[in-house]
Amino acid sequence: MKPIQSVVVLLLAVVLGVVAAQWLGTESLRQYGEVIYRHGGTDYRSSVPQVALMVLVALLVLWLLWSLASSPFRAWGRYRRKQGRVKLIEGLQAHEYGHWQRAEKSLVSAAEDTEVSAVALTTAIRSAEARNDAASVDQYLQRLATADATGYALMQAERLLQLERPVDAINALDAPGVQPLPPRGLWLRTEALARAGRAHEAYGQLGALRKQKILPDEDMAELETRLAAQSLLEAADVNALAAQWEATPKALRSDPDVVSAYALRAVALDWEEPALLNLEQALDTRWDESLVTLYGQMPVEKLATRQANLQRWLAQQPGSPALLLALGRIAARQGEHVQAEDYLHRAIAAGAGPEAWEALGEVFVARGELALAAQCFGNALRQQRGEDSVALARAEAAVAPVAAVVPERATVEEQSLMSEPAPVLDHPVDHDAFGNRREP
Repeated sequence: MKPIQSVVVLLLAVVLGVVAAQWLGTESLRQYGEVIYRHGGTDYRSSVPQVALMVLVALLVLWLLWSLASSPFRAWGRYRRKQGRVKLIEGLQAHEYGHWQRAEKSLVSAAEDTEVSAVALTTAIRSAEARNDAASVDQYLQRLATADATGYALMQAERLLQLERPVDAINALDAPGVQPLPPRGLWLRTEALARAGRAHEAYGQLGALRKQKILPDEDMAELETRLAAQSLLEAADVNALAAQWEATPKALRSDPDVVSAYALRAVALDWEEPALLNLEQALDTRWDESLVTLYGQMPVEKLATRQANLQRWLAQQPGSPALLLALGRIAARQGEHVQAEDYLHRAIAAGAGPEAWEALGEVFVARGELALAAQCFGNALRQQRGEDSVALARAEAAVAPVAAVVPERATVEEQSLMSEPAPVLDHPVDHDAFGNRREP
């Protein structure tokens, strides 16, 4: 309180005391009742207001005496709290600077103050983990369990997730003493549920996470997409898959990761028609190279329908390497090896990479051209290692290096395909004893 305010309050107290003394001295107070106290044969009489005032004064005096008696203890407590704050600040700073042992020493000392013990012990655990001191970590964890059950549960869940024990992390966070979970606890539980193969439960916590704003909007959207895709992949049967797909927001039904997860799980459950249909709808809505690759790789029939859709999309995306690769694969499955080779050459020229080389090698294997197939598989390995591919050559033609992105139909050496046959001689060739040809 400021000095002027103190003076004003003191003057008001004096004025009230004078007025009260004059009022209490009047005989009219008898009308409020009398208090008679008899001790040793003597009666002491006083009015009720006077007795009430004396009791109030007595209580005030006792409070002042108690304050004076306890003031040294309060001063000592304030001193310890101040020292604890100093130790906490020193420990946090040492932890940030990487002085792990110094940080632990200061933080353990600061943990004696119950108000900051949770923060001090948590940071001390992280310092002990940084220097790989398991004994100190366990010791600090035991103290943290007594000081702050919620902080202990969060720390245990984080450590269990690092050890790939998501079920134990869920059990630690579901303990009755830590409910309701703070925002970080909700996020840890969501991650643990996802790792434990219970993504549909984790997906149900997204509303609470979004409300708590624990993650930025971009990270929240990425987490939602990941959990939606994982929930579809974990569907036990066709009914569960359909229900999960209906529960997926419409904005995510065209996302490549979500659509791919739905299609893969549907095919695994022998539900091929919806898998292809949703892939086609997603590609009509938003073009994506990975979806086209999946569409061409799907181990389902309806090759003619898929080929017609791919050719329709080719008119809109003529330079798509994934689309050309998918067309090559479909043609190869239909036995149209010449057409498949043409598409795969164009895919390689567009930059389809090792997958196109492998598909082309499989086409050559099916045609019985094993030498060209081996060269294709070699090019696939080269590109996987980041090296340049080499041109294909038939028979004895030399292999010449080409650019990583080759022009259309340039993956086979022209001179090897159009080389002139060896001349046929009208007379027999004379050889010596060593097999060398004698010139006439």
